[in-house]
Amino acid sequence: MPAVTTDTLNLPKLEPATGRARLVKSVTRGPQAYEGEGFPVTRAFAGVPYADLDPFIHMDQMGEVEYAPLEPKGTAWHPHRGFETFTYMIDGTFQHQDNHGGGGIIQDGATQYMTAGAGVLHIETPPEALVMSGGIFHGIQLWINLPAAKKMIDPAYQNLEGQDVKLLSSQDGGALIRILAGLIGGHTGPGKSQTPMTVAHITLAPGASVSIPWDPMFNALAYTLAGSGTVGEESQGGKTARISTGSLAVFGEGDRIVITANNVQDSRHNALEIFLIGGRPIREQVVAYGPFVMNDKAGVIQAMEDFQYGRFGQIPDDAIQPFHVRK
Repeated sequence: MPAVTTDTLNLPKLEPATGRARLVKSVTRGPQAYEGEGFPVTRAFAGVPYADLDPFIHMDQMGEVEYAPLEPKGTAWHPHRGFETFTYMIDGTFQHQDNHGGGGIIQDGATQYMTAGAGVLHIETPPEALVMSGGIFHGIQLWINLPAAKKMIDPAYQNLEGQDVKLLSSQDGGALIRILAGLIGGHTGPGKSQTPMTVAHITLAPGASVSIPWDPMFNALAYTLAGSGTVGEESQGGKTARISTGSLAVFGEGDRIVITANNVQDSRHNALEIFLIGGRPIREQVVAYGPFVMNDKAGVIQAMEDFQYGRFGQIPDDAIQPFHVRK
């Protein structure tokens, strides 16, 4: 990690951020769990109040794991309604298909958006070659809420390869910033979502620090993919907070986000890797049950009924399926 790297010397430079540094509200660490057919995840948002997450609902760090041959696992076909999924494959390969024509291979820094809207069936699974060979698997899946007015829009799909991201560096070249979606310092990432947001993957060399300008109307969350450091700034009454692999920092209001890497990092990664996200809060009631994210209990019950009666559509005739070795 990371799959997408570059020489920061020749990249556009992020202009120094001004304004008030955001205070750190909390730092939490999510529990380990298993998803789908049994691939390991970290539930990044566990224990964080929804008011701090809005417009985001759920986030899993998938892996980081080195699979032996025949070990890779994914999910079977399943439904979604009422939100968007954002899948970012940092390393490794997933294949995706939905029943509205979306899908493809997600690998090596690629991202895919799926707007479930009124309802979609889909599958995410490692391809046969990866199942047979084993290999590294590491990614993020983020669930982005849709406002009530867009809960029932038509499903949609967007595929972005790793080379599509907008690359920047800090002024001193110590930080590489990949803008996956939204706007940072006048630079725009390629991802488009129904709910306004910004998503970036930031790599900081040991001892490096970066101040990221951030839309004051957005919330801000920093998840540590690898490494160790601090967030926040010792100014204007602020304090720094320690972060390390698997921790989620929640920020308060302000104009910029300060992240600093420790001088010494672990030998495996030798850098601080941050997944930084923020969006415009929707501020509507949320009732979520499994793969359905609605505004009230009635909406969830209707989603369950519609799925059970086949109103989400059918699995395509050419559907991919999880690959299992026959014994």
